Amino acid sequence: MAENKTRPSTADPIAFLDSVPSERRRIDGFAVLEMMRTITKADPVMWGPSMIGFGQYSYRYASGREGNALAVGLSPRSSALALYGLTIAPGVEDLLARLGKHRTGVACLYINSLSDVDTEVLQELIRMGYTHMTTANFTFGD
Repeated sequence: MAENKTRPSTADPIAFLDSVPSERRRIDGFAVLEMMRTITKADPVMWGPSMIGFGQYSYRYASGREGNALAVGLSPRSSALALYGLTIAPGVEDLLARLGKHRTGVACLYINSLSDVDTEVLQELIRMGYTHMTTANFTFGD
């Protein structure tokens, strides 16, 4: 069975954020890193070359494929700050409606700038996402 390509590494998340070319993304990345560290009480860990994760969860498919993924995390992409694990918990729709300017993908929340969103709502999304991702049972059919 194939291994997951995105796994925790020993790379330094702070050095990674320091290397982000966009000053805005770098500043917002550090701010979200501190929010996630404070809320999750977990240390940041690099997952792959460009994702910073906090905590992890395990999943399993009926086929037997299983693995681990970051519970919540961030990546300062060139087009937006990508936030992972914040859109899946039950009940987040109301929070997303109050968040401010953002867009969502399959399991990602994208924001252009922290100044575009209500950071108190973002902190609640982080709290709910982390709790859900670290306590739910993720077993999927194929």
